[in-house]
Amino acid sequence: MKRTLLGLAALITGAWAWELWDAASPAGASLPWTVRQQGLYLSGLLSIGYMSLAMALATRPAWLERPLGGLDRIYRLHKWAGILAVGLAVVHWLVEMSDKVLKALVGREGRAPKEHFQGLLEVLRELAEDMGEWAIYALLAMLALTLWKRFPYRPWRHLHRAMPALYLMAAMHAVLLAPTAYWQRPVGALMGLLLAAGGLGAVLSLGGWIGRQRQVAGQIVAVRSLEGGITEVRCRVQGVWPGHRAGQFAFVSFDPAEGQHPFTIASADRGDHTLSFQIKALGDYTGALGRRLQVGQAVQIEGPYGRFDLARRDLGARQVWVAGGIGVTPFLAWLESLQTQPHNAPEVELHYCTRDRDSDPFVPRLQALCAALPGVRLQVHGALQGQVLQPATLEASLRGSQRAELWFCGPQGLAQALHSGLAEAWPGRLRLHQEAFEMR
Repeated sequence: MKRTLLGLAALITGAWAWELWDAASPAGASLPWTVRQQGLYLSGLLSIGYMSLAMALATRPAWLERPLGGLDRIYRLHKWAGILAVGLAVVHWLVEMSDKVLKALVGREGRAPKEHFQGLLEVLRELAEDMGEWAIYALLAMLALTLWKRFPYRPWRHLHRAMPALYLMAAMHAVLLAPTAYWQRPVGALMGLLLAAGGLGAVLSLGGWIGRQRQVAGQIVAVRSLEGGITEVRCRVQGVWPGHRAGQFAFVSFDPAEGQHPFTIASADRGDHTLSFQIKALGDYTGALGRRLQVGQAVQIEGPYGRFDLARRDLGARQVWVAGGIGVTPFLAWLESLQTQPHNAPEVELHYCTRDRDSDPFVPRLQALCAALPGVRLQVHGALQGQVLQPATLEASLRGSQRAELWFCGPQGLAQALHSGLAEAWPGRLRLHQEAFEMR
């Protein structure tokens, strides 16, 4: 993620620097006014560049899953590109407002003359300037709601639908107010490509076409409420389902008014177009699913997505799988997929962290699945039983190994604690695979 964000910044900054080096400075321009003007250009270019990246990634480009590591990481990149875009938009606005300060300090002398236009173009430029300012205010408000995790998801989702329109306002601002000379140079070509990608994403989003080619209709065939606030839902896909790999997830819509939610597919692909989901009550919507869902109810499923795939494991590395709470679902699918060839299962230490091992509904199922796989050693850690998983536990099991892979799905805090502890013990020899999907 960092490489992509820094790479885009370097590309845009390089194009801006090329233009700055190649273009002649206006006669009589003073250093303070030149710094302000170029700061205005660079902050604007970076902001619209990151905004375009965020908009393009919002289309769920499945073809980017392999190079970027899965849709969960694509969404994380989308989130941080958006945060950087809004931050740089604020910088751009502050630089624009600094003209009053410069006038008071150094006067108007040395200020580069503005480009002048006539007729409709001048009217559009004035409109674009106002739209850019309005878009900044709206984007700031949206960013605050996105980072405020207690703000309810449902109203946030509806407000988030305005993002494509806000992007198009910002794009209009960028196109009409950028220096005319830019569009005949490399910086203009680069921004043209970014704006085209972002504009396409905005149009697809406003038209409701995102993910449509990967959507299929389905029907609920079984609903069961389990201990610990878990709702087990089995669905039969009625359309053409391309099949899924164990560990992948899908966007599921049980209610068009609520919209889609990502859930890991907790079953292996048996070829019967049946998918199983284990849904934890984590909010008002998921907490009421057990009462709302009925057998025979229609469902919309989009997918599959994700790269949390057993086939990607390093065959020469020691395998450690750690599941925390509902994060056990991809591992259930893995274990189920290995049942047909139990002797080909890898040597694995599987650690399942739960609040209460005695009442957890997944413990018996894990034990049954692992019993048929001689290479998989299951350890259940119940917090109420005083069996909290520590990095030292994993360190002891990995001694003597040349390299190891840690596959993790669960709370972020546990992931950070385990990874930091193991990375110190095995510097350069530990690879972490983590599903890090967040809708906001």
